[in-house]
Amino acid sequence: MLATGITKGRRVAYGIFGIFVFMCIWYLATKYTSLGSVMPDPVTVFSGFFAAFVTPIGTKTMALHILISLRRMLIPYAIGALSGVLIGVLMGWYRFADAIFMPYIQMLRPIPPIAWIPLSIIWFGFDEGSKYFLIFLACFFTIALTTYNGVHSVDETLIRAAKMLGAKDYQLFTTIVLPTTVPYIFSGLQVALGSAWATIVAAEMIRSSEGVGWLIVRGQDVGNMTQIMIGIVAIAITGLLITTIMRGVEAKLCAWAERGK
Repeated sequence: MLATGITKGRRVAYGIFGIFVFMCIWYLATKYTSLGSVMPDPVTVFSGFFAAFVTPIGTKTMALHILISLRRMLIPYAIGALSGVLIGVLMGWYRFADAIFMPYIQMLRPIPPIAWIPLSIIWFGFDEGSKYFLIFLACFFTIALTTYNGVHSVDETLIRAAKMLGAKDYQLFTTIVLPTTVPYIFSGLQVALGSAWATIVAAEMIRSSEGVGWLIVRGQDVGNMTQIMIGIVAIAITGLLITTIMRGVEAKLCAWAERGK
């Protein structure tokens, strides 16, 4: 209820103010404490970030690094989303599917994607396939489980009433189950999107020569803290943009659902 009492303009203003305070603390800490000996100040980092859109880092400008990482993330994310929704619906609707898939999901879900790097190299080599595999793992389980929970949240009374009126299975799914599950699906998609983008650094540790994750790894290799911070800023800003876009899509498609209020 608290969120409904704050206008959109005020939320943006509070967010900008919070960022400003953080930047001030960062700047003062690097100028007047020992932190400045190991970390560049925000002016240096952000000037380097914007300059990278003109001056290449490695062989690519910042825009190309971001686009390459987005491509690497979005392709396996789309595959993970489609398969996660499908498996989640099957597990939620059919008990035999729940019995088959749920043990594997519960067993594999706690394993972090970075732990799969050695196996992904053995199975898919050093090319894009290993990176796609890691990002797929980062989003599939979240989407499958949130979809499963959405199907299980359907009111059994509505199901029984619809069956008494002669509704077929596909009618139950399209008119009752799907509308109830859609907000859960979007919640899972949003969480998984953040996880997939966060995994891009681990994925690009596997022999890459471009991408925002490569900026960090390469900066670490050569001891360039400014480049490391530039890569972190690129990941943070891009992550904020894509999650904001996802929230906007969710708000449009699920305007009838008052989730989170």
